Formats: sequence, C-alpha cells, structure tokens
Amino acid sequence: MAPTPLLQLNNISLTYGGNPLFSGLDLVIQPGDRLALVGRNGSGKSTLMKIMARLVEPDSGARILTPGTQVGYMEQDPDFSGFATLGDYAMQSLDPSEAYKVEIAAEGLAFDPEIAVETASGGERRRAALAKLLAEAPELMLLDEPTNHLDIHAIGWLEARLRETRAAYVLISHDRAFLNALTRAMLWVDRGVARRLEQGFAGFEDWRDKTWEEEDDARHKLDRKIKHEAKWAVEGISARRKRNQGRVRALQALRADRASQIRRQGTAAMALDAGTQSGKLVVEATQISKSFDGVPIVRDFDLKVLRGDRVAFVGPNGAGKTTMLNLLTGKLQPDSGTIRLGTNLEMAVFDQTRAQLDPNATLWENLTGDPLMRVSGQADQVMVRGRPKHVVGYLKEFLFDDAQARAPVRSLSGGERARLLLARIMARESNLLVLDEPTNDLDVETLDLLQDLLGDYPGTVLLVSHDRDFIDRVATTTLAFEGGGNVVAYAGGWSDYQAQKALTAPAAMPAPAATSRASAKPAATAAPVVSGLTFTEKKRLAALPAEITRIEAEIGKLSELLSDADIYTSDPVKAAKAAQMLEQRQKALSKAEDEWMELEERDQG
Repeated sequence: MAPTPLLQLNNISLTYGGNPLFSGLDLVIQPGDRLALVGRNGSGKSTLMKIMARLVEPDSGARILTPGTQVGYMEQDPDFSGFATLGDYAMQSLDPSEAYKVEIAAEGLAFDPEIAVETASGGERRRAALAKLLAEAPELMLLDEPTNHLDIHAIGWLEARLRETRAAYVLISHDRAFLNALTRAMLWVDRGVARRLEQGFAGFEDWRDKTWEEEDDARHKLDRKIKHEAKWAVEGISARRKRNQGRVRALQALRADRASQIRRQGTAAMALDAGTQSGKLVVEATQISKSFDGVPIVRDFDLKVLRGDRVAFVGPNGAGKTTMLNLLTGKLQPDSGTIRLGTNLEMAVFDQTRAQLDPNATLWENLTGDPLMRVSGQADQVMVRGRPKHVVGYLKEFLFDDAQARAPVRSLSGGERARLLLARIMARESNLLVLDEPTNDLDVETLDLLQDLLGDYPGTVLLVSHDRDFIDRVATTTLAFEGGGNVVAYAGGWSDYQAQKALTAPAAMPAPAATSRASAKPAATAAPVVSGLTFTEKKRLAALPAEITRIEAEIGKLSELLSDADIYTSDPVKAAKAAQMLEQRQKALSKAEDEWMELEERDQG
C-alpha cells in the first residue's frame, strides 16, 4: 500500500500582473522525500513554495495537507517584528525546556542567539530563521535558499543535519555541491509546469536538456505540418470547399496550438571584455599583516597574483575575506608589510551587498546614472564596452523586459538584482574582476554562463564564494582563512584544497608565515629552486624596480597620447609610431617584470 502523501497540490493556477505563473499545476510530496525545487530566476519557485506553506493563495486549485502534518517554512526575508533577540525569534514556537535545540543549531550555523534583532545583519537573521526551522523539526521542511549567507563550514554542518533528518524537505538552491549531496528527486518548474524526476541533481541537467531537445523536435514537426497544411489551404481547397472545412479548422487548431506555446527563456547575453592588457604582475603582497581591535585578520602573508590567475578566498564568515580583497586592491592599507599593484589595471567590482544598486531607483536609472555608462546628451543610451546601446535593449540582453526597465530595483528578486549588477560591471572594460559572492541567487543556467565567461576571460579574477562547485570550476588558487591570521594558499579549487589539507594534516603544521604563489603548489611536485645570486645579478635586481617604474611612466604617456581620438586623423604617422612604441614598451615591461620576479625568488630562496 502506497504511503499517504504529506502534501498535495491539485490543478493549481495563479496569475500575476495579467500573466499566468502556473496553470493546472499538480504536485505530490511523500514522507521522506528529499526534493530540490529548481527553475530559472522568475519561474515562480519561491511563490510555489509559499503556496505549499499556505502563505499565498492560488487563484484556483486545492492544497491538501494530511491531518497532523506540521509544515515548517524558512523564507528568504523573515519577519522579526516583536522579537528582541534572534534567540527569541527562534524560540517562538518551542517550550523553554527546548532551548538547547536552538543553541545546537546556533552553534552549527555560527550565530549568537543573544544578538539584538535591530543590530543583526541580514545573514544573521536568515541563520536564526534556519535555526528556528531545524529546532521545530516539522514533518515537512520548506527551505528557500538556505545556504545564502552561510559560510562553507556552516553549509557542511547543515548538509549533515539534513542528511540525518527523517523529515521530508523541499529546498530551493543553486549550490550544485549542496544539491548533489542531499537530493533524491527533482521538481523542475518551467513555464508554469512542474515536472518531477526520481533522481537527484546529478541526473537533472541531462534530463532537462533531453526534455528541451524533444520539445524542439516536436515544435519543428508542428511548424512543418502547419506549412504543409497552409500550402494545401491555398492551392487545393477551392474545388472541395464544403468537404474540406474540417481540414481548415484543423489547420486553425494547429496554428492556435503553436501560438499558445511559451518559448523558453534564453540565457543572458553576458560578455566580458578585458580591454587593455595589464602588466604580468597584478598584485604583490609582501609580509602583510592586518588586525581589527586586536584580532588578527592576516599575519605575515606573502602572495603574488599574476595576469590570468583566478584566486578564490574561502573561510568562515568574519574571517577577513572581504578585508583581504580590500587590501589586495589598495582600498585598505596593511598594518605592516607592503602591497604593490601592477600596471594598467582596470578594475570592476561585484559587491556582495549590492550596494552599487539604488533600490528606490528604476533599472533604467541605475544604468544611465552610472558615470562610466552615461552617454553625453543621450538619456536613453548607455555605453557598453565602448559603444552606445539603448538602455532597454541592453536590459533585454540580461533577461529583463520592457516593464521591468521602469520598475524600482527593490521589486526585483535576489537573482534579478545579481543579473542587474552583472550588467553594470560587464558594460565596462576591465582586466581585474573583483567578485564578492557573485553566485548568490543566480540560477544554474546563469551560473554555467558566468563560469564559462570567467574561464575565457584573459584578465585576472579575485573571487570570494561559498559555492564549492563554482570554486572548483573557476579557481586556479585557493586562499584558505584558517584562523588566527593564518592564510594559506593551495593550488586549484575547493576539492584540491581539501585533498592537499588532508595530506598535510598528520604532519606538523608550518608556522603561520609566508605563503606565496610558488608555495601554493603541492610540496611533492615543487620544482627545486636555485638559490643565491652573483654580485652582478644582485646589482641587476636592485636596479630593476627603477627601470620598471620608468617603463610604466613611458607606457602611461603613450597611452594618454593615443587616447585622443583626433590624433588618428590629424597626424596618422605620429599615431602609428606611438602605437608601435607602446607595443615595444609593453613587451619591455613584461620582460623586466619576469626578470625581476625570477631574480627575487632566487634571492629569497
């Protein structure tokens, strides 16, 4: 006998703003289900979860909950009104004797239940909402983006709890590693239809692509049939008009069927342009240290970032990852040590707080109000990688429609805000991308595209992320913040870091001191270093910084000369000669930097 379902949705329909979000949607959740609810940003995943939680009423259809079943819902923006502390909020449905349940969850999720609600960050509030749900232990848990604002260690703890629970759960997440670890079935919301796959996330993308391929084949066959029937209607109907009215009506039905089909949402037309090539050396940190209120963030740390590197920063929330980003990009000065930035750097920053977006301004105003995107005298144009483009046309490339262009940013979902911020930073040329939590809220398809863009990007990337799969796919070096100011560089991504750390765990840990690009390589494969310099080489090493500075100044003057568009028409010979000299100077700079780095490494060795 089949088990009684915990929850059923029958023939659910819902319309928002005149557009159908769901139509005739059916859904069954069984005891013990481990379901992932996936779909494109804006497909209605969060709304569907709110229907399950009875927070949104559909226009038609039935929600059937088995008597005695408790449903717990963790929303993205919980309401803390009337609660003094985070612990008070998490305890609201529990007996005082059950306070230990909240304390266990708070320890695993790394937040203090005594923090006042009014001073708590958005991340702390979300962790408190998650602790509340876990402590209440309902038979069915509904979790909307539970890993957002969690660091990697807290995500690991949550994975373990969900793996052990006997409750059923439905979760919305775009974290591939999280989904692979926990899911046994998939609910895919696509254009108002919910499809179920009795496999975990590992099999989802192949199934989705096959479904789309079959849909394209069916559409192609329908188009050919309509074309054939339309030709018959013109050429063959006149002699048998009465007898063939049924066939005419069938043609009309075919056309109506084709017109009713909802086309799939495409992927955003994202692109990156590195513009001017940076120097080979992008950032060099030498013995840097930084503390706040006596707490060390980083101590005696060395790092060289070269052009084309993809450096990921991982560690607990509050460990200093964003501080390190600000140090390496010159926004903060170290307490001791030196930071040297390379030449010709053009930086674009993705801020995890989305502070670059004005929530009360429209999407249109957020783009045209950016000084780097503004086109003089053209209120409806934005500058996109050196060329003017209509603002609505550019927004459509990032999957926004005409109506959204004039809507305030506060009306957007988290994923849509992330896409809008990507639209801003991708409009400009850059050769150094600083990405602080860029993966939050983005759907799987957009994450795939962003990953591919970063893979082909000729510039350099500094990345803070808690998405282990994304780090594995993108990073060439991982900086692990291991506490007490100890930051260690490992070659590769998250999985490589874990493997290397496991190999070195039994041995005595090195003193929390220098880590460098060279030290990021596993010890077993490190090449022998020739140490010591001759007198002539030492003299050359001492002279190289001044030579590099001189070449950089020459490059700056030539670049400034060539930035004047008039020179190409007023004095084309001079422009050609300057361009040739600029290329020579850039090659000379690269050669001098290579020589300087080689000599310095040998001198330190």
